[in-house]
Formats: sequence, C-alpha cells, structure tokens
Amino acid sequence: MTDAADPEAEALARLRRVSYYMDSAIEIPGTNLRIGLDPILGLLPVAGDLPAAAVSAYIVAEAAALGAPRETVARMVGNLAVDAVVGSIPLVGDVFDAAWKANQRNVRLFEARRADPSGAERDGRVLAVAGVLLFCLVVVLGAGVALASWWLLSQLV
Repeated sequence: MTDAADPEAEALARLRRVSYYMDSAIEIPGTNLRIGLDPILGLLPVAGDLPAAAVSAYIVAEAAALGAPRETVARMVGNLAVDAVVGSIPLVGDVFDAAWKANQRNVRLFEARRADPSGAERDGRVLAVAGVLLFCLVVVLGAGVALASWWLLSQLV
C-alpha cells in the first residue's frame, strides 16, 4: 500500500519549477548569470509584461492557498509590485527583472515561513517600514510637483 502523494509538497515543487523557469532557466554563455522567461518576455512592449505578471501572481495565489500568513502574502505582492513597476521601464526594467528575480524571492519567502511561521511578524515590520517609506516618497513627490507647478506658473505670469 503506497501513501498518497502530499499535495502541499507537490504544490511547493510546482512553485519552485515555475519560479525557476521564470527567473533562471537559461544560463548566459561565458558567465555565471542566469535569466528566465520573465526578462525575455519583458522585451516585448506591453504584451510581454502581462503574461509574466500573471504567472508571478499565480505563485502568490498558490502560496496564499497553501496557508502563507497574510503578512507574507502582502510582502510577496510587494515584491511583485516592485517587479512590475520597475520592470515596465523599457530595457532598464528587463535588466532589473533579470537581477531582482521576484518569483524565486517569493518562493524562498514562502518556504521560510513554512519553516518558521513566527517570521510573519518580521514580514509585518518590513511592510510597515515600506509603507512609511512609500508615504514619504509620495509626500516628497507631491511637494516637488507642487513647487514645480508654482514655479512654472510664476514664469508664465
């Protein structure tokens, strides 16, 4: 009598495979660098980033379905947001995608939370700091736009 396969282990193996293909399946000849389909798809204007983001979102959704803590899922979504925002910049974003490897980052994060569930508290702190930094960035950008607009209007009058 054989034991039924562990569905959680199968799902984790699937997430590892998907992240491998998206982030590091192809070795760049003559270097130790590896890239995956994510930066390659990103070379296609507009149409390439969407399928890559969908696959990346699948990894996060599967981790959530497997019981990843909310804080960890939120941090994984943050990794995807960074990947999507910076990765959408033509050419520079593709280089960023090759280095950031959001999918492998998210799988490692999920594996770490499975091994140490108390790490979700650290994820919450990371999110809090990221939220404060994002708020500060928005305030600074808003002030910069307001000052630039004021200066431009004073030049026109």
